[in-house]
Parts: sequence; C-alpha cells; structure tokens
Amino acid sequence: MKRIKTAIVGASGYTGMELLRLLLLHPQAEVVAVTSRQEAGRALGTVFPRFAKAPGAGMVFTQPAAEALAAAGVEVAFLALPHGVAAEIARPLLERGVRVIDLSADFRLREPAVYEEYYGQPHPAPELLAEAVYGLPELRAEEIRNARLVAAPGCYPTSILLPLLPLLRANLLEPASIVANSMSGVSGAGRKADLSLLFCECNESARAYGLPKHRHLSEIEQELSLAAGAPVLITFIPHLIPVTSGILTTTTARVREGVAAEAIGQALEGAYANAACVRLLARGAGADTKHVTRTNFIDIGWQFDPRTGRVLLLSAEDNLGKGAGGQAVQCFNLMFGLAETAGLQNF
Repeated sequence: MKRIKTAIVGASGYTGMELLRLLLLHPQAEVVAVTSRQEAGRALGTVFPRFAKAPGAGMVFTQPAAEALAAAGVEVAFLALPHGVAAEIARPLLERGVRVIDLSADFRLREPAVYEEYYGQPHPAPELLAEAVYGLPELRAEEIRNARLVAAPGCYPTSILLPLLPLLRANLLEPASIVANSMSGVSGAGRKADLSLLFCECNESARAYGLPKHRHLSEIEQELSLAAGAPVLITFIPHLIPVTSGILTTTTARVREGVAAEAIGQALEGAYANAACVRLLARGAGADTKHVTRTNFIDIGWQFDPRTGRVLLLSAEDNLGKGAGGQAVQCFNLMFGLAETAGLQNF
C-alpha cells in the first residue's frame, strides 16, 4: 500500500514527540517533514535522542512554511501548535490541497465569539469554522472520514465528553447538576519553561487551577449542549498532579427521576461496546491512569449512589495519547480509510 506523506508542524513539543513516536513507525504513514521554529536546522535524532535509530532520524527540522510542505508532496499535516498560531498555517495548507489535523483549540469551537471569550483574541480564521469537524472518532467517525480540516479535541474534554454524551443523548441526566473533577499530569501544560511547572513546585503536591472557566470548558459545554439538544452549563475543576502524563476524571450528575441505574450501563454499552479505543469497566470498577498511559485507550467505569440520586462516571486516559496525539492519529486513520487503530500500539 502506498504510504501517506505526512508532516508534523510544531514537532518539538510533548504532543509533537508523541506524534513522532506513533507516526515514525505507522505502517501507512511516511513522515516527510517536521517543523519547529526553535529547532530548525537540527536533526530529529539530535533533538530527540530516543528516536536516534528510528526511520527518519536524520530528518532535519525546518521552519513551518505551507508552500514548502506542499512542494514536498505532503498530503496531511498535523498541527501541534499553540492556539492562534495553528490557524496561520492551516489556511495556506488547505488552499494547497493539504488536509489538516489541528491539535490546538483554533477550530474546535463553532462560534468565533466564544473563541474570543475564552482565548482572549479574535478568531484568526472564522471562515473555516463551519467546515471544521470536531475530531472525536466515537462521535463523528463519518464526518472525519470526509473532512479536509479536523479539530482534535482537548485532553480534558475527551475524558469528560465520552462518559457523558451517551447519557445526555438518552435524556438520563439533569444537565444542570453536572460536576466534573479532573486531575492531569504536568505534560498537559506543554514543553515550556514555567516556574509553576518546575519539579520542586509540582512534586508531592496537587492543586486546582484555571478556575472558574478553564479554556476547555468552552468545547465541553458546546458538545454537551449539542448532545442534550439544549444549552448545558457545568462546573469543571481541573487539577495538576505530580505525574508526567495521564488524566483521571470523576464526573457526577443527578439522574432524572424514574431512571433506573441499569439504564446508565445500557447507554454506555450501546455507545461503546464496539468502540476500538474505549474500554468499559464493570459497574463499580475504578479507572486507573497506569493502565492507559502510552496507549490510545480511555477506560470508563461508573457507579450509582442511591442516597443522592447521582451517577458517578470515572474515566482515565493518557493526555498525550487519547487526549492528543493518539486521538489525532485515530482521526488520520479514518480520514485515509485505514484500520482505526493502525499504528497506535495500544498495549
């Protein structure tokens, strides 16, 4: 089978590193370009010694330039760039016929005004929002297959949306009662110098941050509202914990009057029994990050508390895997008609 010429734009960060780990050995992908403003001119194997013996280790980082990527025959570009920057190169890539999988927040939201509210700047390419597909494969596989532009979801949203969406679609919950508590590894903040992220600041400590409106809340509420068919506002409390990667989320919500607890499990089974990257745990089983790190799985468990009438939804994923690079590769596989788990090294 012909291999698909692929570029990773912004390949020197943690998400870029995860994309390299997956795509350099992907049986149907050929990484022909890696870009980084910071590392331009240096060889891939020098910047990341872990890839020194991998295929393409001698590839040299270049400056991100849409014209050069298109001239190299790139068919699809993964954008592992900050919000606001990704759109600058997405537009010229699309104009040159390159399909785009964007891992920033630039194309996740449908409304430019919401983007400006949460990200503090006008949307850089509002004309592209209507065609961008929110890249949650378990929700929009058919749309992803036909998309030119896919917006890979955020890490926190993936861990919250996948347990909740089937229950809201089935009208089992009182949406106003939803509270999500998430704990994330430090790599979720990106590969950057920041005093608050130093080892001595994070080790043996846990703290909440981004209150009361973490940026990911915008896409979470957008997708929950679409599933419920009405506006949904939730309480979302993210926490930083002293691990490198992994997200554990506990979401609680009041079950609608008259809904049997068994309906929760039935809705989850109906949605994900055949999902390649979702593992449903037995009722009462707790999700554990150590079982999902370096995979593209999300583990989902649940329990019902009859005292409070609330369901407890438990999920675990790798924030760099199912929450970022792995999920983007899952979308890539769908876009090019490949097996959904091709190259994902799930175990």
